[in-house]
Amino acid sequence: MRLSTAGLQLIKRSEGYRRHEYRDCVGLRTIGYGHRLLSAESFPSGLDEAHAEAILATDIDRAEQAVLRLVAVELSQGQFDALVDFVFNLGVGRLSTSTLLRDLNAGRLDEAAEQLLLWDHCGAKENAALRNRRAAEFQLWAPSDIDKQAAA
Repeated sequence: MRLSTAGLQLIKRSEGYRRHEYRDCVGLRTIGYGHRLLSAESFPSGLDEAHAEAILATDIDRAEQAVLRLVAVELSQGQFDALVDFVFNLGVGRLSTSTLLRDLNAGRLDEAAEQLLLWDHCGAKENAALRNRRAAEFQLWAPSDIDKQAAA
């Protein structure tokens, strides 16, 4: 399974493109489309959008592989997209130790979806951007009847 266009658009919309290094809300060095810089990485002249998209593709591949490795139940495309975005944003460690994953692998899909909404803090503070991102993941996970009708 691969990330869909809707999942990719969620990541790009949530992260935005930044040519130069910045610190994310928890202080991690970041560039491009939310790429967390490793200690050996440096882009003193910035990162053009084409290079940022290539790095994004690699980061997405890692997130996809983590979801495929950790999840023991069959997923819909929307559930997979939501989880890839979650891992892209928060890291595989957060998913691997989460109640979200425990609920999911136990077949409690509705409870797992609700768990997504709890991950809206940056440090100890609720963050509006993260709240919106989790709501978008939830929407991918369990589209409303109106969304299902529009897609038909």
